[in-house]
Amino acid sequence: MSFLQDGTGGYLTLFLAGALANEVWRLLGVVAGSHLDMDGQLFQWVRAVALALVAGLVSRMVLFPAGALADVPLAIRLASFAGGIALFYAARRNLGAGVVGGGVLLLLAQLAWS
Repeated sequence: MSFLQDGTGGYLTLFLAGALANEVWRLLGVVAGSHLDMDGQLFQWVRAVALALVAGLVSRMVLFPAGALADVPLAIRLASFAGGIALFYAARRNLGAGVVGGGVLLLLAQLAWS
């Protein structure tokens, strides 16, 4: 039985090939990122684009929900959205706090509504 025909060898080969293909780009990203100015215009633009993408996706989920979210009343979705925005600003413009906080508010409101 050859190395690649047994289960372990094949999985190990796949793991190594995947890791090598990805780790090169991660290393290049670390090298390139260490030379970026965190307060520079490029980084501010990237931050603004990321914030706009998240805002667009959250707005779409609130206004045009799909799946189980469509069963949640609009008032609950809008109140959770407003609470997420408030948490975003309360946490010093922390995007993660706003998104996670809004999601938790939505979950708690839906549980209280049901």
